[in-house]
Amino acid sequence: MAERRPIQVGVNVNNREPLIAPEAYGLPDLLDMAERTEEHGFDSVWVGDSLFSKPRWEAIVLLSAISQRTTKVRLGTSCLVTSTRNPLYLALEWATLDAISGGRTILGACPGSPEVGVEREFAAVGLDYRQRTSIFEEGLEVLKQLWTSGSVTLHGKHFSYDDISFYSGTEKRPLAPLQSPPPIWVTSNPRLVDDTSDEAAVKAMQAACRRILRYGQGWLTCCRALHPEELIEQLGYISDLAEADGNDATALDVAYQVTLTLGDSEEGARRSQASYLSMYYPEMSKKTQTANWGPVGTPDQVIAWFRTFADAGVDHFICRFGSLDQPGQLQMFATEVLPAIRAHVPAKKG
Repeated sequence: MAERRPIQVGVNVNNREPLIAPEAYGLPDLLDMAERTEEHGFDSVWVGDSLFSKPRWEAIVLLSAISQRTTKVRLGTSCLVTSTRNPLYLALEWATLDAISGGRTILGACPGSPEVGVEREFAAVGLDYRQRTSIFEEGLEVLKQLWTSGSVTLHGKHFSYDDISFYSGTEKRPLAPLQSPPPIWVTSNPRLVDDTSDEAAVKAMQAACRRILRYGQGWLTCCRALHPEELIEQLGYISDLAEADGNDATALDVAYQVTLTLGDSEEGARRSQASYLSMYYPEMSKKTQTANWGPVGTPDQVIAWFRTFADAGVDHFICRFGSLDQPGQLQMFATEVLPAIRAHVPAKKG
């Protein structure tokens, strides 16, 4: 039985909300909230990503600003659709962010979710949505090589490079991130849509586990808040595959982004979350059961959910508040929920 690391808790400061409710939560408020997140003792600050299906302020630029307003918290994306970005430019942009933040970044990376809007994004940038997973994997390989060896040689289906590096011969060394490499947390949500068959989900899960172990230092998931058993199931596949290759999966970070809403009552909090999600995810909110986004209700109800998923294997929670009152939710969570999570000793792995 492996000893567990202390539970980490971060906050997604919600870079879509300023476009949903700009009067109540603009960019200055978002930057202030990032500062308050650090002051409250959270471990990380996160932003989301989308091109135009769910518009929001751009993730890397925004994290650059947040890096100058904070000094301790880790800075991450939950999650960046890396498959729609040129991997060379992304490697350069992220290396720059990692350097100016003092080596605090975590790249939460995803290939793109099963939405018509995301399919339109791929078409708009000239990419085949049906190939998004293989584009994703090749792109991660490019990042991995550039950030570890300083150059990339790859001849794949989508990218072909011969000894490309951020180095012309006149610099002291190749341009590189401060971390070598910055951790990549690979996203996998095999049952994101409720009508996915078990057979298809297991096949997707096994493929995702291989991807996580090959390219990532962590696994990032979300949106199945009613099903801790699914998290345990996928962790089992990860452990088995790692063991077969002679590796130890217990070093892998397991992260969960949870959309939660706190209130004086479960009924009121649930109404607030449902209304919020319908604005935030005009397409996905109709496909995913509301309760699967995350817990709603009183602090005690929310604490119980966190304890369950911590015992199931989550090491790092990313909290996104399903409410138009982001600062109020942050304050309530920090004072009434966070101390209980910090005090919880999760079950051992293995």
